Amino acid sequence: MRRESLETYGAVSKEVAIELAEGARRECSATYGLGITGIAGPTGGTPEKPIGTVYFALATPQGTQSHHQALFGDRERIRLFAAAHALDMLRRHLLGVDFKS
Repeated sequence: MRRESLETYGAVSKEVAIELAEGARRECSATYGLGITGIAGPTGGTPEKPIGTVYFALATPQGTQSHHQALFGDRERIRLFAAAHALDMLRRHLLGVDFKS
């Protein structure tokens, strides 16, 4: 990811999630790339980005989609749910189902 993105938007941002997904796709010569960035806690949250804020991105040959979720629980649960959600985004894309539904 670009240093400018980190400085402008912060590590936990839509822009960084997109760059992670696109970078994974490009660097691995893969069809798909997933990007996840968030705050799992127990520290690090702010009023603007509280603990549980997670941004996701899925890079595909057709483009990149992103969104964010507010997840709840302890660090382990937030990390587990974030990973499962990212994989579900890919699964839904492969099935032709909108991942936001």
